[in-house]
Amino acid sequence: MSIDPLIIDRPEGPPAPHVTSNTLRAVASQTRPERMRLSDISVFYDGVPAVRQASLSIHQGEVLALIGPSGCGKTTLLRTLNRLTELTPNASHSGRITLDGDDIHELEDTRLRTRVSMVFQQPNPFPMSIFDNVAFALREQSRRRPRRRELEPLVTQALQRAGLYDEVRDNLDRPALRLSGGQQQRLCIARAIATEPEILLMDEPCSALDPRSTAVIEKLILQLRSELAVVIVTHNLQQARRVADRVAFMYLGDLVELGTADQLFDAPREERTRDYIAGAFG
Repeated sequence: MSIDPLIIDRPEGPPAPHVTSNTLRAVASQTRPERMRLSDISVFYDGVPAVRQASLSIHQGEVLALIGPSGCGKTTLLRTLNRLTELTPNASHSGRITLDGDDIHELEDTRLRTRVSMVFQQPNPFPMSIFDNVAFALREQSRRRPRRRELEPLVTQALQRAGLYDEVRDNLDRPALRLSGGQQQRLCIARAIATEPEILLMDEPCSALDPRSTAVIEKLILQLRSELAVVIVTHNLQQARRVADRVAFMYLGDLVELGTADQLFDAPREERTRDYIAGAFG
């Protein structure tokens, strides 16, 4: 199902009282550079469709949330954006995805995953030091093996952007697996953004975290919005409303509805969207 990006006409003068900052941010994001475009994307496992003809655009400076019940195709669609889906032997796809106008299947896969980086549901730090976890991504990107002193400012910057540096600065050689769950997830975010990606994909990044760590990650997402585009899969509707500029609702492989967070949660156009938000199924 093909859905055009939402366009809202803004009247002259101050916004109406019901127009929130979320809506204004979402509208503003549509005027920013388009980073990625999906055109009629379908994904199949053994010939069975998991995603059907999904079309949307992803813009610099926005958070796009994918919501829907389990098994609706959210994670499959997310993983398709940096070609992780094709690592599954029985997977196939149709349609076209472009990154800054280039077909992603014409790009070298490791280079694509540097530009479209991913953070997974469970924190997955490597069994090495905090420093080396972040440096790993930078070394992989380099044609030669840079020395530690060359990497130190880049590692520090990534840890600062991920909101972790002040907590670990005194011992960057500490094993990453000794960090708390929330710290491990922020370390994974630091590793993901160290290579300066254009798009950050996040698959349920807070599902394994406590409320305090979740709040820290959500604040971080809002901060990262100004630097890149974020696409997040979440089952938490409140989280989608807190962090997203636009929200896409998926059901049984279909991209049912796409709109601003306020529009989709307050005035959904589709009956299936209304039922899901109301808790009729999930």
